Amino acid sequence: MAAALCAGSLIAYALERQGAVAGANPSVGFDWQPALLGTQPWRAWAAAFVHYSDRHLLANLAGALGVAALGLAARVPVRSVLAWALAWPLVQVGLLLQPGLQHYGGLSGVLHAGVAVVATHLLWSPSRTQRRIGMAVLAGLLLKLLGEAPWAGVISHPSGWDIAVAPGAHVSGVLVGCVLAALAEAAHSGLRSVREALGAIDAHD
Repeated sequence: MAAALCAGSLIAYALERQGAVAGANPSVGFDWQPALLGTQPWRAWAAAFVHYSDRHLLANLAGALGVAALGLAARVPVRSVLAWALAWPLVQVGLLLQPGLQHYGGLSGVLHAGVAVVATHLLWSPSRTQRRIGMAVLAGLLLKLLGEAPWAGVISHPSGWDIAVAPGAHVSGVLVGCVLAALAEAAHSGLRSVREALGAIDAHD
């Protein structure tokens, strides 16, 4: 997932640079625009590849590598990767709750979803240490979201950034990531219980 997100972002950025030389603006053809969801639903995926500055791209590439490292350290299973993949387009769809955001691009919402997926997986771990790590990561995400004050407006202009930031995308990412990861873990636990019950019946017979 991280490799796919990084590769897509680099390709989209190269196209953007070529378009800028030709006087075009390719990002408008790929970024998230809520009014076009019905006719161009693929933007829910493509928007993650759109970056509006060099700093925006570099920060998100570093973030993608960080999420990948976190997932590897937590040894997340395939179900967590699938949950993250499903979160990818749903993060953008969640932005429908903020109709004032007419354009959006970048990996940050999807990356927040990835961190939330890993943290939620850790909460299901039988290890107390891993559960504590999961709670700490989720607490860190919550503090970050509160610090960004998403209720203050659709976009913000943090110091040091050369683009506007959409805090709602981060909120959407965390919520979608947590919900999908929880569903994945619950489904896995249910299937495991069924297999154990069937095994007990076979052993009894």
